Amino acid sequence: MGHAGRVPSEPAPAELSLREVLGGREAAVDASVPVAAFVVAWALADGLDAARPVLWGTGAALATGVVVAVNRLARGGRPRAVLLGLLGVTVAALVALRTGRAVDFFLLQLVGNAASALVWAVSIAVRWPLLGVVVGVALGQRTRWRRDPDLLRGYQRASWVWVGQYVVRLLVFVPLWANGAVVALGAARLVLTWPLVALCIAVSWPVLRSALPPGHPGIRHPRDGS
Repeated sequence: MGHAGRVPSEPAPAELSLREVLGGREAAVDASVPVAAFVVAWALADGLDAARPVLWGTGAALATGVVVAVNRLARGGRPRAVLLGLLGVTVAALVALRTGRAVDFFLLQLVGNAASALVWAVSIAVRWPLLGVVVGVALGQRTRWRRDPDLLRGYQRASWVWVGQYVVRLLVFVPLWANGAVVALGAARLVLTWPLVALCIAVSWPVLRSALPPGHPGIRHPRDGS
């Protein structure tokens, strides 16, 4: 009876922990602001035949990136996460300035998604699925979940959902980048950020739970399978 009463409440702690580790909705929205600023400034400058529209776009992205960083720090954001976010915007801007192609502002995003897909897939293959690592850290379990064969199998299955999100982004981003579709790429970048992460969090739970046998206490209570 006790376990049956607690099962429906299992998804909430897992989802909340994942959102905290990933930075949550606010962090994803903040990360999208410099991208939107870049696209708008570049499009306006290009439409007005201004000199070096890429410079206008990168300038707008960096300026809004600094404002976002200061605002996040003022709201109590973690300094390391804030600085990493600003560093990402800076590197993306430098790449676009170096090549002179506005579409290359998104090159770092493409490389990052390809690398993430590979790392997540490798983690599954070596039986250290990253979803388990993330949830284990968030719930203070360290690596105890790996001693539970059912949980290990569940995290392996659910981690494929996360591999899928990176593959989806690549399937959309790469053709747009190859065709120089800056505005469309910016729109896709906004649409496939937090909404796709939220979908992964929602889908991961039933996929993970489907690997657990009846009577399993859930992700917060790993069993020792040794």
